[in-house]
Amino acid sequence: MSYLFTSESVSEGHPDKVADQISDAILDELLAFDPNSKVACETLVTTGQVVLAGEVKSKAYVDMQETARRTIERIGYTKGEYMFEGNSCGVFSAIHEQSPDITRGVERKDPMDQGAGDQGMMFGYATNETENYMPLPLDLAHSILRELAAIRREGREMTYLRPDSKSQVTIEYSDEGQPVHIDTIVVSTQHDEFLPDDEEMLRRIRHDVENILIPRVKAGIHRPEVLALFDENTHYFVNPTGKFVIGGPHGDTGLTGRKIIVDSYGGRGAHGGGAFSGKDPSKVDRSAAYAARHIAKNMVAAGVADEMLVQISYAIGVAKPVNIYVNTYGRSRVAQSDGQIAQWIGENIDLRPKAIEERLKLRLPIYSETATYGHMGRTPQVVTKHFESRYAAPRDITVELFTWEKLDLVGRIRQAFGL
Repeated sequence: MSYLFTSESVSEGHPDKVADQISDAILDELLAFDPNSKVACETLVTTGQVVLAGEVKSKAYVDMQETARRTIERIGYTKGEYMFEGNSCGVFSAIHEQSPDITRGVERKDPMDQGAGDQGMMFGYATNETENYMPLPLDLAHSILRELAAIRREGREMTYLRPDSKSQVTIEYSDEGQPVHIDTIVVSTQHDEFLPDDEEMLRRIRHDVENILIPRVKAGIHRPEVLALFDENTHYFVNPTGKFVIGGPHGDTGLTGRKIIVDSYGGRGAHGGGAFSGKDPSKVDRSAAYAARHIAKNMVAAGVADEMLVQISYAIGVAKPVNIYVNTYGRSRVAQSDGQIAQWIGENIDLRPKAIEERLKLRLPIYSETATYGHMGRTPQVVTKHFESRYAAPRDITVELFTWEKLDLVGRIRQAFGL
């Protein structure tokens, strides 16, 4: 019997994502001026207020208030009527030094013996149902909101848009696990009060979503089999409450790390529970999750399985993983068992935290770009980023983004598994 599966995404203006972006912007600033910074930065945003908390050990000094304000303005909160605006909101910092009890477990004389910054289990997942090896419902949900943000920034159509929005996509799958139909698309977008009649305003937004936004989303899809999933039986829910003027941090308090399923796999696979944003790569919540995705994606791309989940777990202060687990959901294409695949990973891929940092180039300021529209399924690219500080000379740093999405292990894996 066929089944339905749903994933959601949230925009850069969603309050939780505002918090994630501020935390990662602060992390990038610290890494730009001291690559050895140890950072765990949490952010809370609410009406007219930003609260920063967490632990930092760094030789760099960053104007965190300025970084937060610049991030808020870039997102689009630039008007007083939003009740949360970059220039006027209060920014309170309660960040303090990292606990020496944690430091002693992480830092070692030999950097390769660096211990994990915390205990926990991290998951990586990949499926071949999309070109970027991500679950299709989440991939489409992200695409809808990226396009909606592009329309808002262009300012030519749907000029009433405000920064906060959410999407949700439900896909019908066959008994064999293949997508056969987009059942439901939900789009909720914050907007100006641009017409006196609420019902007329809602009709206009719904019309624009179906006739401007969705066609633009479809134009960005290059696989005919995915385009065919949109049909006359797809249900649309647009601003189902009827009105969405009050939004952003004024409508709902935002917290760092509260959208970890949006950040990862949209509910497919698994998640260990640890958030990503605001954490330097000594925190395996982040670095090992990226490493697990890197392995799972390369395994699926190599043809080991059509779908794969990889779990890596650590004890705080210990360099080597406690365990590695693989689940191919009965969709393996090799003679080896899931346990044997996991054993090969443990014997051939160095998963000590420092080794992950070096292999994926995680000690660079690459994290602001991860804080919206998912940490996984993104396109690797090389960019030059500019950083300024009143306490140090400006720096232009060339970095490689989303290294964990590179398919650089495929040849090695195919050779090992006889593919």
